[in-house]
Order: sequence, then C-alpha cells, then structure tokens
Amino acid sequence: MRIRFTKMQGAGNDFVVLDETRGPLGLGPAQYRFLADRHFGVGADQILSVRPSPGEGVDFQYVIHNADGGEVEQCGNGARCFMRFVHEHGLTPKRAVRVQTLSGVIEPRMGADGRVTVDMGAPIFEPARVPFDTAGLAPLHENGWHKWHLALDTHAESAIVSVAVLSMGNPHAVQLVDNVDTAPVAKQGPLIEHHPRFPQRVNAGFMQVVDRSHVRLRVFERGAGETLACGTGACAAVVAGIRLGLLESRVDVETRGGLLTIEWAGDGAPVLMTGPAVTVFEGDIEVPDLP
Repeated sequence: MRIRFTKMQGAGNDFVVLDETRGPLGLGPAQYRFLADRHFGVGADQILSVRPSPGEGVDFQYVIHNADGGEVEQCGNGARCFMRFVHEHGLTPKRAVRVQTLSGVIEPRMGADGRVTVDMGAPIFEPARVPFDTAGLAPLHENGWHKWHLALDTHAESAIVSVAVLSMGNPHAVQLVDNVDTAPVAKQGPLIEHHPRFPQRVNAGFMQVVDRSHVRLRVFERGAGETLACGTGACAAVVAGIRLGLLESRVDVETRGGLLTIEWAGDGAPVLMTGPAVTVFEGDIEVPDLP
C-alpha cells in the first residue's frame, strides 16, 4: 500500500502526519512502527492521524501512535502540528478548531506570529485517574501539595526518586534535578516509565528550575524514549512546579528542541501551551503488509 504523508516537527518533537479524512488507512501497530523507523521508514517520535469529526461540536478526531506502535491519549507538540496541517492542507478555514482525542477535546488555535496555542484542558491530580498506585506509599507534603518516593528496582540499595505525579490526558512523573545536562535520563527514564505503580506506563520528566518563569526540561517519553521536546511533559512540569510553589503562572520551558510557553491559572483552569509547528517535507511511501 502506497500512502501520502507529511513530516512535521514542533520544537524538535517530530511526527509523520496522515490524512485519513477521506477514509481510514487501516494501519496496524507493525506498520506504525515501520513509519516511525528512522532507518527503513520515514522516522518520527509519533504518528498522527487526522480523521473526520466523530460527532457534533468537534471539527476533527486526532489519533496518536507512538514509535512503538501503541496508541496513546495525548501529544501536545503533535496537537500544534495537527492545527497547522489541517489549515495548510485546506481541511478547514478556521484558525481555531475543536479536536477529539482519546483523552478528551482540545482546542488548538493559530497565532498571528505563526506559533500555535493549544488549550490542553485541566490537569488531573487524582492518583487513580493518572493512573498511579499509591498503596503503601506515604506522600511527601510540600506547599500544600505532595510528591512521592519511588524505588526504581527491588534491591535494598536501589535508587529512590521523588516525583510529582499528574496527568495531562496522559500520565507524567516529574522530578526536580539540579542540572538537566547531567540528569540520569537514559538510566532512570526506562525504570520510571515501566515502574509497576504506573499500570499504563508513564512519561518521566526531569526539570531544572532556572528561575520562577524559566525552566529547562528533558522527558523520557512512554513508548518513544527521550525526545527533543514533549508538549504534555512541559505542561505537566510547569503545573507541578506551580503547585509546589516554585513557579509563576506563565513559564518558558527550554527543551533540547526549542522553547515552549506554558500558562496555568491554577486548580480547575486549563493549561495553555504555545510553541512552533513546522512542516519539514511531504512524500509518498510504500508501506509493507506487516503482521
């Protein structure tokens, strides 16, 4: 099967975008893995499918598959690319749309400066909804909120990390580090992602607070490994920092792929994320019939 694709990136988080508004392509997990493969396919952190509205009150459906072929609930950098894609490809004249995702409706909008702002919805803090198993754990209270101690393996001398846990439509565990350049992302990232207390796995964030309106961030993403940027990870990190009393309500997040601006007014309010969305190239590729 030969398909048309668009390669896009948002702050270095890169995507293969597929237009399925005229009908489903019917791809399976192995074919998503093929497209994401940087040697044999196109290469991407995630595959984004643009599908028609599933019902009244929304303009499109947005489906996300990670590089490992698994479907996930949300991708913030991808949402910005989604908005630019539907606008540039003439799928809508609107500069703001309502989009159905696996975790709910988001509202990206095009700015006059070419950046895209996405209403990511309100963060979720209840452990059961993240989901995060707190059985037998005691929270570490801090500034009216809390963090959790996690042992990263079963050995008596195993590393213990302190993480803030929340969901931005997908699960995140955020820890504070002195310097993101020397943070043990490659070592701890997989251990946190697959920690048994996260039944749906988790995105592991490593945040360095530069000042109250500026942080540096690296994220080991569930199903993709470390990426140059993670939109929901930036949202989760800033929300955690605000609740812990470390950050103001508007924060610039410096990732390895670029700058994201996150705004959150507090409990019950949606998180707003603003950043770049760029088309890299378009093409056609023969997708093999894989099991």
